[in-house]
Amino acid sequence: MKRIITGLALASAATLITATPAQAAPKNPVAAVKKQFVAGHGVKFVDRTTAVEGGVRGILVRRTGTYQFGRSGVTASDITGKFAFKASDFGEAADSEMAKALTTPERAIKVGKSTYLSGGLWGTLLPEGTTWLKVPGTTFGGLTDVYGQPLNITEPATLKTLLKGAKPAPGGYAGKITVRDLREVSTSFRAAQWLSKPKGKMLKSVISWRITLDGRGLPTRLVSTFPMTALAADAPKGASFSVDTRFTGWGSKVSIKAPSADEVSTNLDEGEKLPTDLTIPLGSIAH
Repeated sequence: MKRIITGLALASAATLITATPAQAAPKNPVAAVKKQFVAGHGVKFVDRTTAVEGGVRGILVRRTGTYQFGRSGVTASDITGKFAFKASDFGEAADSEMAKALTTPERAIKVGKSTYLSGGLWGTLLPEGTTWLKVPGTTFGGLTDVYGQPLNITEPATLKTLLKGAKPAPGGYAGKITVRDLREVSTSFRAAQWLSKPKGKMLKSVISWRITLDGRGLPTRLVSTFPMTALAADAPKGASFSVDTRFTGWGSKVSIKAPSADEVSTNLDEGEKLPTDLTIPLGSIAH
């Protein structure tokens, strides 16, 4: 498939959509989700981010993950994400470390107040002999998190905000929220914008969403759509992202543990620094 975007600053992972109750669902989704907050149990998800420009569509990111709950909400998570790039998308730089980083899956394990990152970009920054980078922060999800689902329905406050003013839709609810309003309520959304904070018109960008619920009022699917300008002010006009997330296994037993200490580093390799601004080639993305 031809290039969808020549380059989009991976600065401000700001876009999202959120969820709301079902068309004729007697259950309250917020209450239904809170009932799932039982230690040692959780939910699994799979999501896919699609980029659209000029009538051309292509998959940008695929992620799979698991959330582990405690009495107050998510206590741990394990998420693997991968960009849909091929080495050939980078032209003469196909053999570069950046090309390798963006064509290799990354994994982010969050336990307590720390996140452990491996693969992808992180594999190029770590000292020899270590495979995980430990960073502070309970919601930091890595590079692909920037383009993942912006609406986190495991956050009761976020789900409640989404449902305000939402309208019934087949099997659930549909609504809209601005980047500004989402940032105010969602801890995970703010954390996903680690490269850059949205400013000006980006904050006014609107995320449209639709949520599907099961008979218990629990989310089974969440689709959000938003303009690329929600992530980068200089993104192509009229271009957009759509993130389709499916939830399964609500209430299943989950046990997520931190990596072995001898595989973890709290420092980057000598001379390496975390990126504060990064441009990636969102092109040649397979459908």
